[in-house]
Amino acid sequence: MGTHHDSATIITLVSKHYGLAAVTAEPLIGEADINYRLTTEDGTRYTLKISQPDQDRKTIRFQYDLLSYLATKKLSFLVPSPVGDLVELEGGNLLRLLSWVPGRMLDEVNPISKKLRVQWGKTAAELTNALAGFSHPDAPSAYKWNPAQTLDCRPLAMYMPPEKARLANFFWDRFERETLPGLAGLPVAINYNDAHPHNLLVNGAGEIAGVIDFGDAMRTCTLSELAVACAYAGMNTSDPIGAMTEVISGYRQKINEAVSIDHLLGLVVGRLLITVAVAAENAQKEPENDYLQVSAAPAWDLLEKLRTLHPVIINARFAAAYGSLWTGNDSLRQWLKTHPATVIDFAGKTTIKMDLGVGSGDLGNYTNYDDPKLFTRRIARHLENENAGFGYGGYGEIRPVYTTDDFATEGNYGPRWRTVHLGTDIWGPAQTPVLAAYDGHVHMVGVDPTNHGCGNVIILKHQLDGHLFYTFYGHLSAASTAGIRAGTQVQSGDEIAQLGSPAENGGWPPHLHFQVTRHMLDHEVDFPGVAYPADAEAWLWLCPQAMIVPAEQPAAPETWKSHHLDKPAERLLDRRKKHLGYSLSVSYQSPLLIERGRRQYLLDHTGRRYLDTVNNVAHVGHEHPAVVEALQQQAAVLNTNSRYLHENLIRFAEELTATLPPELSVVHFVNSGSEANELALRMCEQWSGTRNMIAVETGYHGNTGRTIDISGYKFAGKGGKGCPPATKIIPMPDTFRGIHRDAENPGQKYAAYARQRIAEWADQGEKLGGFIAESILSCGGQIVLPEGYLREVYREVRTAGGLCIADEVQVGLGRVGSHFWGFELQGVVPDIVTIGKPLGNGHPLAAVVCTPEVAACFANGMEYFNTFGGNPVSCSVGRAVLRVIKEEGLQQHALETGDYLKTQLFSLQARFPLIGDVRGEGLFLGFELIQPSTAPASAHPSAPHDAMSPATKQASYLKNRMRELGFLMSTDGPDENVIKIKPPMSFDRKSADQLIHYLSRVLAEDGCMMP
Repeated sequence: MGTHHDSATIITLVSKHYGLAAVTAEPLIGEADINYRLTTEDGTRYTLKISQPDQDRKTIRFQYDLLSYLATKKLSFLVPSPVGDLVELEGGNLLRLLSWVPGRMLDEVNPISKKLRVQWGKTAAELTNALAGFSHPDAPSAYKWNPAQTLDCRPLAMYMPPEKARLANFFWDRFERETLPGLAGLPVAINYNDAHPHNLLVNGAGEIAGVIDFGDAMRTCTLSELAVACAYAGMNTSDPIGAMTEVISGYRQKINEAVSIDHLLGLVVGRLLITVAVAAENAQKEPENDYLQVSAAPAWDLLEKLRTLHPVIINARFAAAYGSLWTGNDSLRQWLKTHPATVIDFAGKTTIKMDLGVGSGDLGNYTNYDDPKLFTRRIARHLENENAGFGYGGYGEIRPVYTTDDFATEGNYGPRWRTVHLGTDIWGPAQTPVLAAYDGHVHMVGVDPTNHGCGNVIILKHQLDGHLFYTFYGHLSAASTAGIRAGTQVQSGDEIAQLGSPAENGGWPPHLHFQVTRHMLDHEVDFPGVAYPADAEAWLWLCPQAMIVPAEQPAAPETWKSHHLDKPAERLLDRRKKHLGYSLSVSYQSPLLIERGRRQYLLDHTGRRYLDTVNNVAHVGHEHPAVVEALQQQAAVLNTNSRYLHENLIRFAEELTATLPPELSVVHFVNSGSEANELALRMCEQWSGTRNMIAVETGYHGNTGRTIDISGYKFAGKGGKGCPPATKIIPMPDTFRGIHRDAENPGQKYAAYARQRIAEWADQGEKLGGFIAESILSCGGQIVLPEGYLREVYREVRTAGGLCIADEVQVGLGRVGSHFWGFELQGVVPDIVTIGKPLGNGHPLAAVVCTPEVAACFANGMEYFNTFGGNPVSCSVGRAVLRVIKEEGLQQHALETGDYLKTQLFSLQARFPLIGDVRGEGLFLGFELIQPSTAPASAHPSAPHDAMSPATKQASYLKNRMRELGFLMSTDGPDENVIKIKPPMSFDRKSADQLIHYLSRVLAEDGCMMP
């Protein structure tokens, strides 16, 4: 029986030999066995395996007994269990009936997350643990899929194209030279030997819950189990070693007996070579069988990537993941501690420790490292202020200077940057003599060709007290290195060069980059000076810290890891929960520890740069230099209350009102949007004599007592007490999922509810105080008001004697693009406008602007005084914000960039039905995720029963997944199914393209396809 039989034949076969009443028999793919999935009338499933006549009968019995043995073990996943015994068919085929293991192949999961890779490693370890006590006389000890026997496949290179054969032979040569001699000393046991993503099954909870196909099981070195898992985990990834280290960390968590992983890389490559060699042979012998080629292309791609990486750093990364890198005595590190190096003579000069880390106050604003001239000036000024001749530091430091687009590469989790500094920098005057740290000889001299490299470089080689290592000296003057030749002997303290000038360092200030490395990794003068945070343990081991004079305490790798890698955000969160209000939340399932802002980006403690698409408060960009400078300059001179005359206060009021209709001419400065809306409500009460207010459903206007009373987002949500008597809510004018989504003139239809609420109060003999609404509804889900809506509502409110408040806290100041203020989209002029912290770019500054009539009514004899409202510092900040908006053309920028982004979102909508609607104006956009349904699944109070179901789970997945990839997004709307986009106004087309690229990737993932 060499081919699949028809269903009826198989059903008869299992009935005859196992008494099983199957109703269907579906063929399954396989390399050796002929396989079927059987289903009985009650839905129970089984696997039927029929061997080929030429298969070894003892091997099949071994596999059968192995599964019987595993059936007695307590595993965290299912494996096939034998049902009945082996049956021999006429012709010599063996029949096996096994229990069915449900699940979806890991290969079909998108994405394969870190959690799954860690589980992958745990699964391999559990199999190793379980099989440690299993022995069998017929266990194969030689098999073509055994990584340790990869050299047996070398003759198959004849089937490969010449360039592929050269690559394969390179690795086979290295295996024979470096791996094979050490295999004899490795522990040996029976291995599963096939942790392939086609054989690992994932359940509905996204966990590995099953392992199938034990046809490759054999007796071999135990380490092969992990090697096979790593080989497949590294496929189809941007950073294959990173993916493998996640598997290794999971393996280490579960393995009972620690193993040496010194030869893990060799066995990983061994399995990959078998994969490509067997595929090459099969392509010639069975070209029609696509299954036999399933791993060939990704295996070749992985081999190409491994060819560019040195095994020393790969092994170090593996050891770091396994927890064995820093165990034992590191003799070189200890030697460096006890042999301080003098690389610059500091005699008679004061030296200071300098901090250029992510959150460094020494470094200051991002402009200080964006511009080499400003950076040079910053360093010089800092040294001068400290009366120091030299500054030093930087080993293990995470630096924001490396987080620009020039340094970005693609990792497994989005863009990434090498931010961990591997050397010590010494900042001082150009032409300062540089001294050899230790006895040795010149290994190499040259110019670093890499972008933002170390300029003129000398590398010395040292062999001292049994230690072989290299020292690296960068940013030297060309003249001082011109006469240096490789091989020249040097003594400790010899002058070998001088510090280069800014002109020789790409404009950067004079300094020495001094670094130690154990191995050159086949690099020349382009040896890396920085590392990715995820790889930092390995690189800090490879490049241990040298003690320089003046001596500094080394950043021990375990301390560095504790500070930067071992969940510092979680530790900080624990302290936060202890000391801060218990109702204060944090964003995202994995909290972020943010230490720096830069235009439309936020940087975390590892230097990871996140594109911020939600922080409208940083209106003109995080830490805009003009705003920072205005704050610093005025704060150094005067900050006091508004009872004193000050030019800034009046100028700011004049400049702000100049952006508004002439009717709005009187300003009251406050400190927050909540305070602004609270004051506006007091004005309404003074005007009308009542607190009665009309507000829009799901609105949010602040966190004070009275603003919560008009904020359905708060009083109708968790912990809220419901709508108070002095507030009446009208339906959100949602034309996508709201009451009147298909109506003609929806603005008039929705505005009519205001007339109804006014009539209800009139029937009770009560008056109306006013109406408040955002000009685009933010918490409601970025709802753009339908045409004519505010005009109709304002008319009804004013007829009833009330005032109209436009809440511009989130949408004002040019954000909507076509207009400076959101209410202008509706062609109306409110009586009161409230403006929030975007006016201060995040500084506590807000304003209430009203008509002279409202201001006169409010001035009833009770003084309104606000200690910090209108203080000179805040006014300087506000004026700077208005000036930046104008000078940088940010309103027009918002219009053009917003239109471009919205067009791209419409393109996504055409590809992904999950996106039900795209809406917004300028850089105040949103897209709503829905799944068509006739069920009344909405929490939206005003949605009809036939509304499309909100895709709330998908929205949450998208938000958190985008955060993992380096994009900060957030959800809004009554059902939390609207993704809002309201970034700093520095957000540009490049940002839009990056955002759309990753959105398209995530929208295609399983988390966005869930029911």
